[in-house]
Amino acid sequence: MTATVSEGVHDTSQIPAPEGSVTVTVKLLRFNPEVDSEPHWESYDVPALPTDRVLNLLFNIKNYVDGTLAFRRSCAHGICGSDAMQINGVNRLACKVLVKDLLAKDGKPTTITIAPIKGLPTMKDLYVDMEPFFEAYRAVKPYLIAYGNEPTRERVQSPADRERFDDTTKCILCAACTSSCPVYWADGSYFGPAAIVNAHRFIFDSRDEGAEERLDILNDAEGVWRCRTTFNCTDACPRGIQITKAIQEVKRALLFKRV
Repeated sequence: MTATVSEGVHDTSQIPAPEGSVTVTVKLLRFNPEVDSEPHWESYDVPALPTDRVLNLLFNIKNYVDGTLAFRRSCAHGICGSDAMQINGVNRLACKVLVKDLLAKDGKPTTITIAPIKGLPTMKDLYVDMEPFFEAYRAVKPYLIAYGNEPTRERVQSPADRERFDDTTKCILCAACTSSCPVYWADGSYFGPAAIVNAHRFIFDSRDEGAEERLDILNDAEGVWRCRTTFNCTDACPRGIQITKAIQEVKRALLFKRV
């Protein structure tokens, strides 16, 4: 769907303006499937403190101007990954981006554009259907696989073995990486970076015995070989995971078998 032009600025006079606040224009890509045939831009002049998060601005719009605004949010501390969205064209968590980092220089007017993440169907406003994302996640078997009898003691793992996959345990399934991938935009059947990251987490776990199964899954035409190493996913990750590196390690594991 192609977005139409802005419908103008809304009356935001009801939003409290705390001392020290500045006015920023929040430009939102709105879409209500009950009344809209395609997305359109709407603008809101919002008072904001430099220390406010983008999520605060969305709350103010929803609470004081338009209660129909739809977006996901939960913990608001960058842990749950619920509020991934495009902020000024870049995938970010709204609860981690501060207004001060988006303010225009030299006191010029500031506009913050916010749109839903790409590659997933928009259900309403910034709210997308995550099911295709989680379907790919489930397909790589993101859980410990062990055969034989259950051990009578814990499965011991050395610090070095744990460190081997430490980076990919940080994933919070926000979909920021997958929805920043040009291959995923063009072909929704591609597993995507997040699924590969979560496969990596178990492929290189010394306690796991299902690595071959996952590697066979990722060796598919829509698997790990679709990655074009654009680094978009690594740039988008709010947890700082070296996603492109993890994908390359899975490729090497396929080429040389588990290392």
